[in-house]
Amino acid sequence: MEATTINSTGDAVTFLIEQHTQIRTLFDEVEHAPTADEREVKFYELRRLLAVHETAEEEIIHPLVRREVDDGAHIVDARLEEENKAKRQLADIEAVDIDSIEFDVKLAKLREAVLAHAEHEEREEFNRLRAELEPNELERLRSAVKFAEATAPTRPHPGVESATGNILAGPFASMLDRAKDAISKPRNK
Repeated sequence: MEATTINSTGDAVTFLIEQHTQIRTLFDEVEHAPTADEREVKFYELRRLLAVHETAEEEIIHPLVRREVDDGAHIVDARLEEENKAKRQLADIEAVDIDSIEFDVKLAKLREAVLAHAEHEEREEFNRLRAELEPNELERLRSAVKFAEATAPTRPHPGVESATGNILAGPFASMLDRAKDAISKPRNK
């Protein structure tokens, strides 16, 4: 099963919150893996999920929050700062022996940063999007999020935290544009 596969029928917010739960689980599985090989497999899944999840939020969710939520720019700027820090931590941890004490220390710091970030997103972005958008809009948005994840990089790219940055950095600019088009249809209010 791919790390981003979630079998739920909910909207984009539900989908992303379920991925936050999966990220928490993967941190536990990396931490408690009985062998270095199993730890490496679980870390790979964690790294991949974090990378595609954050890319989708940067391309789809954050721009929407900027447009639709009061004080959205301030909220998104704070989340982008957190994402950049976590990407740097994630890139840094990849250079460390997976079976070392240093890996454990770096993993604990990464976990703390990522889980705090997820909590901020849920409280400050996701709840606000649910209040601002119609349920059918959030359901359509899920498709755009899943498409963005399907075309996203699977490794962290510190410094690429914007929709524009992700498009320029990735080889699939046309597919990403189609995903953006899918969510930018005029809304009925």
